[in-house]
Amino acid sequence: MAGKSCFLIGSHLSPDALAPLLDEAIERHIAEYGVTEFLVGRYGRFDQLAAEALRRAKERHPGIRLRLLIPYHPRLRLLIPYHPAQRPVDVPPGFDDTYYPEGMETVPKRLAILRAGQMAAGESGYLIASPGFGGSRTITDYALRREKRGLIQVTLLKAP
Repeated sequence: MAGKSCFLIGSHLSPDALAPLLDEAIERHIAEYGVTEFLVGRYGRFDQLAAEALRRAKERHPGIRLRLLIPYHPRLRLLIPYHPAQRPVDVPPGFDDTYYPEGMETVPKRLAILRAGQMAAGESGYLIASPGFGGSRTITDYALRREKRGLIQVTLLKAP
């Protein structure tokens, strides 16, 4: 991942009112910035809203790819990092494939989601974020520091 890839992150408590802002930001990233690959998790409300918005965008732009970030086995909700070759993950409807960051096998289970998000933000050229608190705030702050060095472009969404 790099260049024309975008990672989306936000609070697990995001309101539904964020949906139109996600639609607009995703469309701008495709049309204006040429983003073709989007990466999102699936552990909170923001992730659900982002995945829904990306599925709608895929209807208008069939060439974009939607990838699921997997820090550990999502189907069983195990908090144990694993390598996908050891325990394959079914790709959810609407997603094109999964992304398991290199080196996650050694990350302690309590840090898996945070570390995977930092790695995704570190490897993406764009970030769409609606930070709340905790991990989403930490990852957004990390991306904003990278933006100051010209390594990523961050779009911050504010819930209405």
